[in-house]
Amino acid sequence: MEKQSILGRITQMAKANIHAMLDSAEDPQKMLDQLIRDYTSNIADAESAIAQTIGNLRLAEDDYREDLEESRTWGNKALAASNKAEELRASGDAAGAEKFDKLARVAIERQMDAESSAKTAQPAITSQNEVVDKLKQGLETMKQKRQELVSRRDQLVARSKAVQAQAQVQDAVKSINILDPNSEISRFEEKIRREEARVRGQEELAASTLDAQFEELEDLGQQTEIEARLAALKAGQQPKQLDS
Repeated sequence: MEKQSILGRITQMAKANIHAMLDSAEDPQKMLDQLIRDYTSNIADAESAIAQTIGNLRLAEDDYREDLEESRTWGNKALAASNKAEELRASGDAAGAEKFDKLARVAIERQMDAESSAKTAQPAITSQNEVVDKLKQGLETMKQKRQELVSRRDQLVARSKAVQAQAQVQDAVKSINILDPNSEISRFEEKIRREEARVRGQEELAASTLDAQFEELEDLGQQTEIEARLAALKAGQQPKQLDS
């Protein structure tokens, strides 16, 4: 019962705190740190309660040893009084003998009371020793669990930081993909190509315009020649012949 009342109560409190923290957890690391602090506090409460239980047990053991010692003491007194009574009876002092027999009876009665007290306390002490052993084992288990919790906390925090680092790397990679310098260069190259094409178009347009001007000049020269020959015919002149 005592073991249940100590470790059971503390365990229930720990579970209640853990469940409440898990339900309202926002920052996992802070939650785990708080969980460890609560577990440490629960262990301290358990140590205090177990220390009190052990102290009560040691008092009971002291009382038990005192009862045994008292039983032996009264036994010795009863023996001494009985021996004195026999000595006086042998010397003919019946009244003195009866007096010491009464003292012997009183000592025997006290001896029996001490024996009864010790006999009653012995099973309880044995049971309490078993309880204390279990409490110590339970406390050691709690300490081991706390150490495991600390180790798990450290591992989870490390994993959490690794995940955050990976997420940052992935975000960086995504931003690099979005702002890919190669794509920017390709876009700039395309712009240059378009500009080059525009200049080529202008050159081509300019060239075609110049050819048209020369063609107009050639057409004009031909018309001029025709008009000159026509005028010569009208004047009675012979048309010019090409040299053979």
